[in-house]
Amino acid sequence: MSNPSYEQSKQVAEASRETEWTRPSFGKALFLGDFRLDLIHPQSELDPAAVEKGETFLERLRLFLAERVDRQQIEREAKIPSDVIQGLKDLGALGMKIPEEYGGLGLSQVHYNKALAMAGTWHSSLSTLLSAHQSIGLPEPLRLFGSEEQKRTWLPRLATDHISAFLLTEPDVGSDPARMSTTAIPTEDGTGYRINGTKLWATNGAIADVVVVMAVVAQSDGHRGGITAFICPYDRDGITVEHRNEFMGLRGIENSVTRFDDVFVPNSDVIGGEGRGLRIALTTLNTGRLSLPAFCLSSVKYSLKIGREWAGERTQWGRPIGRHDPIAQKLAWLAGTAFGLEAVLDVSSRLADDKRNDIRIEAALAKLYASELGWIAVDEMVQIRGGRAYETAESLARRGEKPVPAEQMLRDMRINRIFEGSTEIMHLLIAREAVDRHLEVAGDVVSGDLGLADRARAAAKAGVFYARWFPTLTTGAGQRPGSYSEFGELAEHLRYVERHARKLARSTFYAMGRYRERLERKGRLLGRIVDIGAELYAIACACVHADTTARERPERRQEAFELADLFCGQARRRADRLFRELWANDDDHQYEVAQQVLSGRYEWFEEDVLDPAGDGPMMPAHTEPALRRFEESPDGAAPRGGGHGRPVGG
Repeated sequence: MSNPSYEQSKQVAEASRETEWTRPSFGKALFLGDFRLDLIHPQSELDPAAVEKGETFLERLRLFLAERVDRQQIEREAKIPSDVIQGLKDLGALGMKIPEEYGGLGLSQVHYNKALAMAGTWHSSLSTLLSAHQSIGLPEPLRLFGSEEQKRTWLPRLATDHISAFLLTEPDVGSDPARMSTTAIPTEDGTGYRINGTKLWATNGAIADVVVVMAVVAQSDGHRGGITAFICPYDRDGITVEHRNEFMGLRGIENSVTRFDDVFVPNSDVIGGEGRGLRIALTTLNTGRLSLPAFCLSSVKYSLKIGREWAGERTQWGRPIGRHDPIAQKLAWLAGTAFGLEAVLDVSSRLADDKRNDIRIEAALAKLYASELGWIAVDEMVQIRGGRAYETAESLARRGEKPVPAEQMLRDMRINRIFEGSTEIMHLLIAREAVDRHLEVAGDVVSGDLGLADRARAAAKAGVFYARWFPTLTTGAGQRPGSYSEFGELAEHLRYVERHARKLARSTFYAMGRYRERLERKGRLLGRIVDIGAELYAIACACVHADTTARERPERRQEAFELADLFCGQARRRADRLFRELWANDDDHQYEVAQQVLSGRYEWFEEDVLDPAGDGPMMPAHTEPALRRFEESPDGAAPRGGGHGRPVGG
């Protein structure tokens, strides 16, 4: 079986990127050393009508959860009861993000996030169901790319009683879309397509009414080809839910392995045209990713509440454990982190609602940052509670203690570092966007494909840009003591961001010069660059959020500024460490050792391991990637051995 090369996979992903920046981006400017505070401050005021609508829904949701949803039953039975799902439908929760003109509630991103956070705190499977349906399921791709006829047909149903799912991943396809093997073969009469393939990890896929499915169309006469998005009602012939997957956490989610056997989809159910499927998926995730930091924030704030209550009541060595320095340090870290994540989510969400800025970097940073700090936060809460955190809520309840779901929170939180782009993939994705301007200007210089003469001409052209750009990185407002004085005691943190944004841009420039075309393989280095940018973004958000809180809730100004100052100090220390590790690290040595591990050099060290999973490969053999099959087929229109539109091997 042949597989796409690294370059082929990269070309597929690159072709699906949004390449234009038609609106300003705080994140993009930050990575270029330009601290555009004006893009996020002052924050726009929330529309009073939108607030009233959002708060009214939140109150209805709160009552529904408290009175009609047994969260321990969901955890115990690993299933959301049908009456709970119907109750969510009756509330209009399936249509929170769908515009009112199509029958939805039309909530703002801010209040949509608040609703997801509330539902997720009660049980994470509830927020996952709602988010998978609206953040990445059919409503958002339709809203962004669907025809008016498709919107009129489907959005009212999706807002009321049709649950949707998003089917992209396959058994052999994660973040590498070039390996996709699901095919969509145009019918001979030209009326539609026949879809064949298997999709893995489809959240809501076991109970969905309609799905978005990604499949590869071969390029041929009259067909542009490429990965394409299709609307597919689940009652069509040939669709089989083969398996309901079970996981460490999120025990109530309906996640499936779904097989398509010659499933007919008419031309009218193509979203956005052939070959635009991956771009639709990536664009949908730009704002769809904001649901993840909402989940994480709710868990962090709940962790803070649990930690505060337990550390105040639990007494050891003559005083509450919160009075002992190790626990006090954890509580302070939780308080700062909760405020910082709320700031990042609020700033990013208001940017999404404003629709004035391009937020692809900000949303990605929010997802990355919240999932990483969220995992640490819940783990710290578990440590504060000790053995009781390792005990299940039901066990605690049976012996008369408050049923705090600490161990469940830990299990549920873990997936967020993987969902909708793992940390490692997010590092690469954000790094690619962060160096976009550099690649526009100097891509040919760092490329290894050019001859000396062409590279010299490219270098001369790039030199004109860098001769103007690089001097702007030497001085700025961050070096002037009075800068950002309107932020009072938080001004020093904004000066830090301004100085270190320029330092980050210089470091990125040095890395490009040092590693040239090898830079894209330096994932750990790129990850540090991105993580520094995330810390700087979060510091700026914390200061802006504190200022906004002071305007909207003047009585909370002092507390908000104290929490912002606490968080900024924590974030600055993390950023300083990351800057040091950019150039003082063991990356090269560790990479070489890893290759020795893969080669089996140290396999003897595992000889005393009794493997309960048994022998054999980690993954069974799977269907050959459709893109590769189409490329190698004689006519470029049908897969080898696929005369009836069936995947190779059946």
